Amino acid sequence: MTTTTVDDAPSDLVVDFDIYDPGLTQPVDTIQDRVADLAGKGPVVYSTAHGGHWIVTRYKEIHEVLRDPETFSSYPNNLVTGPGGMGKFIPIELDPPEHTGYRLALQPLFSPNRMKALTAQIRDLVGELIDGFAAKGEAEFISEFAHELPTRVFLALMDWPVEDAPMFTEATDIVLTGKPGASEEESMQARAEAGLGMLTYFQKIVDERRANPGDDITSTLIHTEVELEDGTRLLTDEELNRMFFLLLIAGLHTVQGSLAWSIIHLYNNPAQRADLIENDDLISSAVEEILRIEAAVVPGRCATRDVELGGVHIRKGDQLILMLCSANRDGDEFEDPNDLELDRHPNRHLSFGSGAHRCLGSHLARIELSVALEELHRRIPDYRLVDEDPPILHGSQVRGCVRLPIRFTPED
Repeated sequence: MTTTTVDDAPSDLVVDFDIYDPGLTQPVDTIQDRVADLAGKGPVVYSTAHGGHWIVTRYKEIHEVLRDPETFSSYPNNLVTGPGGMGKFIPIELDPPEHTGYRLALQPLFSPNRMKALTAQIRDLVGELIDGFAAKGEAEFISEFAHELPTRVFLALMDWPVEDAPMFTEATDIVLTGKPGASEEESMQARAEAGLGMLTYFQKIVDERRANPGDDITSTLIHTEVELEDGTRLLTDEELNRMFFLLLIAGLHTVQGSLAWSIIHLYNNPAQRADLIENDDLISSAVEEILRIEAAVVPGRCATRDVELGGVHIRKGDQLILMLCSANRDGDEFEDPNDLELDRHPNRHLSFGSGAHRCLGSHLARIELSVALEELHRRIPDYRLVDEDPPILHGSQVRGCVRLPIRFTPED
């Protein structure tokens, strides 16, 4: 990646916006307002942060980038270097045609039959988690529900022991957001150590299932030959570990954030919440609207050639980030884009991306969110935020929520 210089951008498009800046969310979350300001400057602006990069803000241009992997490579996806030694995340940081074989290898995890079988298990997991706090009348929603659910679902998806969920709790937070209160160097070290811990766990699973294969989905993935660019073969340990790492990270914090935003937005829109409680048929469209109004992911791309985008010149090697949360509130695409409308139709949001890298686990995420919204509104429908202990949200390229205390009428 070449370093983009400020000379490449018109002066009125130069900003100092940094998606990793804690000040964007503390003491209050200002990301949507700040990004709206960026979009007001133009569809593509230039940031001086992280050595210089472009920020794409509008639906049309983001859609164009997502659907052109030949011009906009998905590697590197992150502005900030991930855990040391990880290499490229598979398959998200590979481009077609190299990307295609790995994606096909993962498709059985998300097949319709697999999703159907998991739905009942997800409902059981949701019920168990709500059981843990429903009688108390209060909960820290993230640690007691929103983080635990996708972690356990990931383990269920992979046919791994669900009781191993606690080991991932701290590790995944550190990998994504660093170590709270630590220096950048200390956070990088913590990220590397947390990543290594997860890779060690993944390798243990691979070793066990290679030696003693069963009829579980992980054994199937390990022992099935895959058609790749270098021939038809089994996946290596390294390839499997990189896949597992991505599946966990991608599925955990995106769902965690969407669950938190569901509570926040529905609490702040009581009429909409009342409609949802009265009408289960709204669940599906409500999930899409929550996904639209607060897209969690800020994907990165790198230009493979000189190109014009949104009226600016992008050089080969320039890094870009795509503000999906801004695209989803683009007034040229959505009517009343800042309003929560649970029956919004059509709703062509970009929260799952588009093109070759469209989220492979989108159907699973929708199931998790739908079941969770059903059960939460059936069992603790009068949840409310705690004024003296407000939500704590975070930025980074996977936006989300780290703390969300709620209160409600205790369940008998």
